[in-house]
Amino acid sequence: MFKKFGRKKSGSDNEKSTTGVSTNGSPGAMSVSGGNTVFRVTVPDNVSPGEEFQVYAGSRIVRVRCPPDSRPGQSLQITVPADPVTAPPPPQHQASPGSGGVAGGPPGPGGPPPPDSSNVRKINDPNNRGGAAAYMVTIPEGVRGGHQFPVTIAGQQLMVTCPQNARPGMSVRIVPPPPPEGTDLTRGPQGPMGGNGAGSSKPKDDKTQLFEVEVPTGVMPGQPFALLAGGVRVLVTCPSNASPGQRIRFKLPLAITQKPKPTNEAAQIKLSYDKDGWQRTIRVSDMKFQWIRLDDSGDVDTNTRFHVQKSAYVRKLEFRPGDDPRIRTGLLTLVPASDAVVDSKIKSADNRDLVTYSDIANAQVKAFEEKAQWFQDTCAQLCVEWNEGHMRMNVRRQFLLGDSVDAVMSLSRKDLRKLWRFEFIGEMGIDAGGLAREWFQLVTEEIFDPDMGLWQSSAANQMCMEINPASEYCCEDHLVYYRFLGRVMGKALFDRQLVAGHMVQHLYKHILGWPVNFGDLEMVDEEYYNNLKQLETMAKDGEDIEMLCLDFTTTQEVMGTKEEIELIRDGANIEVTNENFPEYMEACLKYRMLDRVKPQLNELLLGFFDVIPEPLLTIFDFQELELLMCGMPVIDMDDWKEHTEYSGEYDDIGGDHQSCQWFWEVVTEFDQEMKARLLQFVTGTSGVPSRGFGVLQGNDGNIRKFTVHGVALGVCLYPRAHTCFNRIDLPMYESRADLQEKLKLAVTMVATGFDIE
Repeated sequence: MFKKFGRKKSGSDNEKSTTGVSTNGSPGAMSVSGGNTVFRVTVPDNVSPGEEFQVYAGSRIVRVRCPPDSRPGQSLQITVPADPVTAPPPPQHQASPGSGGVAGGPPGPGGPPPPDSSNVRKINDPNNRGGAAAYMVTIPEGVRGGHQFPVTIAGQQLMVTCPQNARPGMSVRIVPPPPPEGTDLTRGPQGPMGGNGAGSSKPKDDKTQLFEVEVPTGVMPGQPFALLAGGVRVLVTCPSNASPGQRIRFKLPLAITQKPKPTNEAAQIKLSYDKDGWQRTIRVSDMKFQWIRLDDSGDVDTNTRFHVQKSAYVRKLEFRPGDDPRIRTGLLTLVPASDAVVDSKIKSADNRDLVTYSDIANAQVKAFEEKAQWFQDTCAQLCVEWNEGHMRMNVRRQFLLGDSVDAVMSLSRKDLRKLWRFEFIGEMGIDAGGLAREWFQLVTEEIFDPDMGLWQSSAANQMCMEINPASEYCCEDHLVYYRFLGRVMGKALFDRQLVAGHMVQHLYKHILGWPVNFGDLEMVDEEYYNNLKQLETMAKDGEDIEMLCLDFTTTQEVMGTKEEIELIRDGANIEVTNENFPEYMEACLKYRMLDRVKPQLNELLLGFFDVIPEPLLTIFDFQELELLMCGMPVIDMDDWKEHTEYSGEYDDIGGDHQSCQWFWEVVTEFDQEMKARLLQFVTGTSGVPSRGFGVLQGNDGNIRKFTVHGVALGVCLYPRAHTCFNRIDLPMYESRADLQEKLKLAVTMVATGFDIE
């Protein structure tokens, strides 16, 4: 089987034609312990289409015929049967050398279970009657806090996480989980975390509760309406044979009506308030999540025409099979938020319900750290079992990005959920976690580098990166790199790694499938946003928009050349009038928020969802997703205070003003999550410049220090942010308690209204 990539492989011109990824000195990805092995090979010089050449594949030499549309220097993928293995005689009185290693594993069904590892000692506790046995495990050399190492205990191959305060030679006490019921102990590890762990199959509670409700006035057959059922807002569609005033019945799983209470203050605020009227609710007909907006009377807003304050849109990604079964294609569009739905359950590899609505509802009300832990535990259940194989990723440091793209893009979606072990060719070192962290850091740094041409600094925030609309002119096969980055970002989340690049806010919303509205445009292009606001004011005042001679086009500058873009079909021939002005505003919003980078974003999302199931993300808001992907920032409070400026009502007294003193007292008491959310609220990102707050930049690229701007209490009730200037408008509150309440509410309500109610 062959797969050709159009990008020429990085490497030296004199590279031998017998290079294959199976040898330690050759770049690429190799599946270990699988039925077939995938190799990446390079077409040698002087080989023409149709000619054959030889390469090493494992311990064998195979002949490969150059495809008709390939040329020297291009990379091919070949799939060959795994090398035949002669089973060695079973060990008599020592641990199996293959236990927990890269290759090899336990004997097949029917054979004796492998012995315990040499660093494992069972604890003999006479008081433990019928309980689970405990073991002492000695931490091997080279393992540090947070790293994992394999052991074999009672026939199971497990991965043990070294405690943060432990070191090699110390012993830790563990209680291995029992094997799944009906499972032979000789099957080997039950998952990357060892045992059945969090992935144990438990019968889901399918009990339901019956509700009866009266169809509201004004609701027509087939029209949805929202209501509270057991304290949970659900969306019900009026049956075709029902009418207002009639009573209808429906059932809900009992787990939905027994939703737990929020465990942290941020979640409580989100569940108690909403913003812009948009809420994510559950649709009774198929138990899928759907966005709804409630009007002033509490009914579902069914208005479909664009409204600046009320309308919102969600990206919709339809997956489609590709020519290569490993590479899906998709159709990306921006649809009204009420038309966007997402599943509320996830199936495991054996088609059982791994995650249901009740699991998501339980996780959604947790604190951020607990959410992250639940997310990682679920990813561990989705990870391919160790005995099904893992991936060995061989890359050359001097050709890191090219080798990495070749390796990652050759993988199937199943391979992306296997454990990856990295090797930098020519360097000593075993990947116990450190090499993986370095790889994710270096690869994402390089691909987010503006010099690469794929990303550029946002005009509104120099610390945030946005997709370069002209990437096709800067980078050959640019879409391959976006698909690659999507896979890397998804794999980073899957494996608890970090990404070295903060993106603009609306891209996190697109990943989550959250609504974007007209207000989001200000953080993308403030000047463009203000121009459209002026047009809106003119239309409201009754001025004739037609006199401006506008049409449904916009201008985009590419490589110094201006190009006219039609916002809708035949837009150059459609004049903007007061009558069609809402449609013009809608077209402008859709173009700037998605359409101008649709091909690139389409590939980025396809790559991301090759690894992460979309329902798993419904527990996070866009601020939390940035923290999860980029890590919690290290904030120096003294540096933050020292490089803060004061303006407005605080201009004369500065930090000595009572409100400013209260402000810093409250912020200092914030935990790391709330401090990071405050940064996101004011600057648009949780990132802190490497040289500190003294070099914080604004949208013009100049130094714009964090600014506390004083306003009278009558001007605004809550603090408000101006991310283009890194400024927070802080009313002069009469008490510290009032300031604390309003500040927490403002910071958290940035993402409020887009959560499960």
